[in-house]
Parts: sequence; structure tokens; C-alpha cells
Amino acid sequence: MGTSMPNETVLVVDDKPDLADLYTAWLDDHYEIRTAYGGQEALEKLDDEVDVALIDRLMPQTSGDDVLRHAQEAEYDCQIAMVTAVEPDFDIIELGFDEYIVKPMEREELVGVVESLLSRLTYDKQLQGFFALASKRAALQSRKATHELEESDVYEQLSAEIQELRSELDETTEQLTTRDFEVELRQLSDSQA
Repeated sequence: MGTSMPNETVLVVDDKPDLADLYTAWLDDHYEIRTAYGGQEALEKLDDEVDVALIDRLMPQTSGDDVLRHAQEAEYDCQIAMVTAVEPDFDIIELGFDEYIVKPMEREELVGVVESLLSRLTYDKQLQGFFALASKRAALQSRKATHELEESDVYEQLSAEIQELRSELDETTEQLTTRDFEVELRQLSDSQA
């Protein structure tokens, strides 16, 4: 496990208190945790201070999709993982999350997801978008049969978007000079000092 700054804030949202408390306990040593036992409470605890939100998708009254929509409308700059027992279907392509995890999961997996999402916060929007799309494709590939993927127009469109973004990112990378990399690395090390 990597080390993390204690000022990074993770919001854990699940309508099952035992599960929300378990995730909180797993992450408590690494991050500042806010725990919400349902969608409505999540809306109250979600703000600009949250870096990562782990949101259950199926909750009564206010669903995880509702919480996700609220975060987008409020333009919070946080990474969002849907942590759910719902098998991914093609409807996830339209949702604006950054990672999709199907329960159950182990502690190491949860910590790894949070660390990955925190790393993505340092990426530019184009790269964040690429990883969000790639995550959706990976979730679908892990749960759908090949023929289902091949027959889906929305999956085909998703794959095309990923390929287009990959090409754009490759072009951007090729345009960077060695000096550009040195400047970026110097700025990164200065900001961490």
C-alpha cells in the first residue's frame, strides 16, 4: 500500500451501515473519511472538499445515480467510483463516474481504487476522461459476453471514443519535448516539497 496525505477526503456512501462502516474502517488510516448512510445524507456531505466519492448505486429514495448527477451539476472536482452489486450494463456508458466496482471487494482492492482515483486528480481533463471511458469498457468486458459487446451500438461508440482520445493523447505526448517533461517533473517535485 502506498502512503497518502492525511488531508485527502474520501466520501463513503452506502445504505447498508455495516458495509459503509467496514469501508470507512479500511480507509480511515489513510484518509479523512466522511460516511453517509444513504443518498440523501451523501448530498449533504458532498462538497468541494471531497477528493474521492465511493457511491453505492442502488439506494432507496436517493439513488447513487442521483448523487452522481448532483456532483456533476454542482461541478465538484472529485473522482467518483460506483461501488455496487449491480452488474454493469450498457446504461453505464452514459453515467459520469470514473470507476465501476462490483461488490464484494477486498480491502486491498478498495485502497488501490482510491489511490488510483487520487492519482487521476493530478491528470488533465483529457486524460481523466480517457481513464473514465476505459473503466466503463473494462467493466462491461468483464461482465458481458463477446457477442453482446459486438452487437451493441453504444459499446461500439464507446470503443471509438476511446480510440479517438488515445490518438489525441498520443499526439500530445509526441509534441512534448524532453524539456517539457523536465519542466513538468520539476514543477511536480517543487509542489510536493
